[in-house]
Amino acid sequence: METRAIAARTHGRYLVRPPRAGGPSPLLVGFHGYRENAAVHMAMLTRIAGSEGWLIVAVQGLHRFYTKGGDVVASWMTREDRELAIADNVAYVGQVVDAVRAEFPANDVLVFAGFSQGAPMAFRAAAHLRASALIVVGGDVPADVAAAAAVPLPPVLYGRGRRDDVYSAEQHASDVATLERLGATVESITFDGGHDMAPEFLAAAGRAIGRFSAAF
Repeated sequence: METRAIAARTHGRYLVRPPRAGGPSPLLVGFHGYRENAAVHMAMLTRIAGSEGWLIVAVQGLHRFYTKGGDVVASWMTREDRELAIADNVAYVGQVVDAVRAEFPANDVLVFAGFSQGAPMAFRAAAHLRASALIVVGGDVPADVAAAAAVPLPPVLYGRGRRDDVYSAEQHASDVATLERLGATVESITFDGGHDMAPEFLAAAGRAIGRFSAAF
């Protein structure tokens, strides 16, 4: 038996929340965790203090499935045909950013955010599309980004909950060291929480995006 792969067209889903005020605004693009969806992640992103003035996009993974309760959720990839999935996802993110910029007024500030399985996607997005910053929590730096990045990585706000039993303290320390080796500026934060985006981390994220809003 021989295995083959073929490109097939599919449609991705993303949610957009325009800023309260009109005019060009900074762009925050986020990626949800495993067995979540864009709506769940959008609800989290909009809890970031100061995000009212941002154009927020929550991108949903291309691989949808049902929970036992019947909700539609998604994942970003599995280990099967992983390299092909990475290329598909990076291209997908680029198309989303282009589509959003074509439809809504946005300035040059672009921040990627990711939680859990969405954290590697945020790193991959920033490794291929020039971004102003990264906000990631509860997920690792993927090996493909650690090996090579097409563009320099921006400053990173990198969080981990003290009670996180999915993303270990040892892995987080290793990932911070990897980012510093790649030349990225890293603000590492350990907060009171588990495998989640707890209020303490959301407050730090709010301060981070506030700095970029003020700089622009």
